[in-house]
Formats: sequence, structure tokens, C-alpha cells
Amino acid sequence: MEREKKIIKTSIYGILVNVILVIFKATIGFFVNSIAIILDAVNNLTDAISSVVTILGTKFASKPADKKHPYGHGRIEYFTSVIIAFLVLVAGATALKESIEKIINPGDSDYSVVSLIIIAATVVVKFVFGRYVKKIGKNLNSQSLVASGEDAFMDSILSFSTLVAAIINYIWNLSLEGYLGVIIALVIIKAAVEMLKDTLNTMIGERADKEFTDKIKKKVCSYSEVQGAYDLILHNYGPSKIIGTVHIQVRDDMNAEEIHILTRQITSDIFNEFGIIMTIGIYAANDSGEFKDIKKELASILKKYKYVKQIHGFFVDKKNKNIFFDIIIDFDCESPEELKNNIINEIHSKYPEYKFNAILDADITD
Repeated sequence: MEREKKIIKTSIYGILVNVILVIFKATIGFFVNSIAIILDAVNNLTDAISSVVTILGTKFASKPADKKHPYGHGRIEYFTSVIIAFLVLVAGATALKESIEKIINPGDSDYSVVSLIIIAATVVVKFVFGRYVKKIGKNLNSQSLVASGEDAFMDSILSFSTLVAAIINYIWNLSLEGYLGVIIALVIIKAAVEMLKDTLNTMIGERADKEFTDKIKKKVCSYSEVQGAYDLILHNYGPSKIIGTVHIQVRDDMNAEEIHILTRQITSDIFNEFGIIMTIGIYAANDSGEFKDIKKELASILKKYKYVKQIHGFFVDKKNKNIFFDIIIDFDCESPEELKNNIINEIHSKYPEYKFNAILDADITD
């Protein structure tokens, strides 16, 4: 798979770059007696380990679906992102500890022009490489690579602070390594927490991007037979596998063959354009004829309730005197069931000959 190959290739580059940086920084740190540079080397070592974790996670995530895991193994990538974020957090905490110790016991460092040039070179390498990895990660929708790229960028900032401290020490013989280390360590810890938060939100299940869902709905509604698209739900089973459901509203006089042809066309087009395996449900519409006034009265009642976001799926079963509709209520509403009952009681008082059946829908993407 092309995506897997690119992620692994980029991660291998990460391992090579970081191993080289570890060797250079550890050597310089040892000879000039700089705890900041040695910590920087350790941080690069964690980056190399992160790249190994990314490769392993990608390999496991790309395993095909099986009987026990019918949706595939794509979500393993999110676990690798958590591991990387944890490694960054550990690196930040370690840097904070060592920096505080450096403030308490400054010690003497012996920088040279050559060592300063090498440190400056590592700053540039880390910055450029971090931007590169993050860009590839975004293009491939790989949270692991994005996390690795963000980590590399933070490392470049850490290395830059080390460079500034080294230059100050070289010119004025003033040790600021510890203080700068504390500041950068806190920045790294903050970045790790944000990476962890973003990944956990994805694993738990967060609201889909509105711009993305609007595009899907626009595509679904582009067919002349479709009067509206509702209840769009997207289930994420990894960065490259999304399964979705959506309800479409059509004329109530369409036959099974017409609906079958329409839904097959929509599911095919949605998959080709968005890569989403879509299941489509049907709402039959009969609210433009003799039942128009009931729908209009219901809409008027709903305007009184600020938490009502939308109704759809309005249908009147004339024979059994049943009226059905779905209602979306904002998550901020503390008593959605009570609100629904109030609406039903009010509309029923206007049309007592009908029984009203309302289904509460969650405000997921609508």
C-alpha cells in the first residue's frame, strides 16, 4: 500500500537523521561538559525510538481485516501516536528535571567555535526535517507522523535555546542553560499534552469537520431525486478507513427499483470521491400536499424552543393516523426528552386526531 510505504520511508529517514544527531550532540556535550547538549542528544534518541514505534504501528495497522477484527486494524496508528506523545512528555519532564539541577549547580562549560557551528547546524537540520515530516504526515493523514514532525520542531527550538545559551556562555562566560532549559522543557511538555489530547479525542470519537461533512451532504443532495440529506454519521476505523451512514429524503411515490438505482449510484460516487463506505437510509416525503399545513404548524411551534436545531423525516401515515418525524436537539439542552414531549403535546392539541411519533436524534454532524 502506497500510504504505508511513504510513512515507513519517512520514519526510516527520521531514524537515520536522529541517530546521526545523537552521535554529534553526545560527543560535543561530553567534551564541553554541557548537560543541555547531552539532554538534547537524549531527546533525539527518543525521536529515533518514536520513528521505530511509527513503523511498527503502521505495519500492524495495515494488516487486513479478519474475522475477529472485521473493520481492520487501522486504529492501531492512534495508539502509536499516544506512545510518541508519551515519549515527548517523558523527554520534556527529564529536560525540566535536569535544567533545574543545572540552575542549582551551574558547573563550568567549555564551548568552542566549532562546537557552536555544529549545534547551529543541528538546529537547522531539525527544523527543516520537522517541517518535512509534519507536511508528509498531514498529506497522508498520519497522526503518528504529524506527532513526530511536531516533536522534531520542538527539538529544534530546544536546540536553538541550547545554542543561545552556549553563545552567551562563550562570549560572557555566563551560564543560562538551566533557565532556558526550564522554559523549553515546559514548552515541550505542553506540546506533548496537546498531542496526547488530540489523539485521545480521535480515539474517543469527536465531531467530524463541518467543512468535510458539508461537502458530503452537498454531493448527496446533487442528485435530482434527493430532497435532503440528514443524520450523517461517520465512524473512523483508522486514518484511511471511514464507514458512514446517511438518510436521504425522496418522493414517497418512488418505487423500489428507482430507489435501488439511486442509492447504488450515491454509494459508488461517495466512495470514489471521499473513500467512505456509505450506507443509505430512506425518508419518504409527503409533506407538500394535503399535510403541508401540519408540517407548517409544527415548524411554527419549534421556533419557540431555542434548543431545537432541526426536524426532518416528516411523514404522515394517513391510514393509521400516525405522524412521524425526527428532531435534533442541541447537546446543551439538559432535558431533551421533556422538550420533545412538550412539542408533541403542543402539536397534538392542534391535531388531536393524529398520533405523533418523534425520534430524538443527536447533533452529530447536522
